[in-house]
Amino acid sequence: MAYMSEEGYNKLLADLKQLESVERPHISEQIAEARDKGDLSENAEYDAAKEAQGMLEMRINNLKVLLSDAKIIDLKSIDTKTVKILNKVELKNVKTKSTMTYMLVSEGEANLKESKLSVNTPIAQGLLGKKVGDIVEIKIPQGTIELEILNISV
Repeated sequence: MAYMSEEGYNKLLADLKQLESVERPHISEQIAEARDKGDLSENAEYDAAKEAQGMLEMRINNLKVLLSDAKIIDLKSIDTKTVKILNKVELKNVKTKSTMTYMLVSEGEANLKESKLSVNTPIAQGLLGKKVGDIVEIKIPQGTIELEILNISV
């Protein structure tokens, strides 16, 4: 089960509609054009279009599975006493004193550019269940970092 916000669910749904209504017909056209060029056994364009079609269908299928497994969480009902999925967590690196804020989201909603961190990452796993003021040691590929939880919000 993938817990996500309504915004995240709607974004994935829009992505699925884009893939099915725009990308799929476009690839079908590419396959038809390549087929019209003759011998398929030596037609690189046909092979490339068929491979793109396979990749697209895989992406569509993955999105459908993710959406069918999704459980939308109402942001108003989220508790901020401890870190949970869909919380925004303000952190301070104890060593460097730098601060950062991440929202913990499902794998499908994760996007570091938007400061949305998957709950499956080592940092998120280390934060789940912790409270404001806790200092958490988290093992990451570069070593261990200490993060202090400054604030938990929605």
